[in-house]
Amino acid sequence: MMMKNKERTIVVGLSRLGSTIAAKLSEQGADVVVIDKESDSFRKLPETYSGYEVVGDVMDTDVLEKAGIETAKTIIVTTDEDNINIMIGEISAYIYGVENIFVRLNDNDKSVLLEATRIHAIYPFLLSLDEFERIMKGESAAS
Repeated sequence: MMMKNKERTIVVGLSRLGSTIAAKLSEQGADVVVIDKESDSFRKLPETYSGYEVVGDVMDTDVLEKAGIETAKTIIVTTDEDNINIMIGEISAYIYGVENIFVRLNDNDKSVLLEATRIHAIYPFLLSLDEFERIMKGESAAS
């Protein structure tokens, strides 16, 4: 049995959210692998990004395996497609046994699909609202 890499994080989808998360983790010294189906998307990463890049369709398990999912501890799925994000989260949990799984969801109603799982949802819209409320209360913005 392969040991889980304590630092390996896979980020799927180089949206603004995905590229920012990958860059921050890379700055912190984590072992980061990013996956996107469009090679142009990798230009969103800063020059300081020191992780690995995999071009391919994440729905192909060969692409996930090329990224090292068998030994990854964390996967963060940030494509613009909720259904793909949920499916990759489930594949990561039930086929590969990834410990920490986060998926971006734009539709809050889809949270019901994650209720009986250990997959955590990230809702950019709700995070933006929380930040706006904090600013309106006079609290400083999160950095």
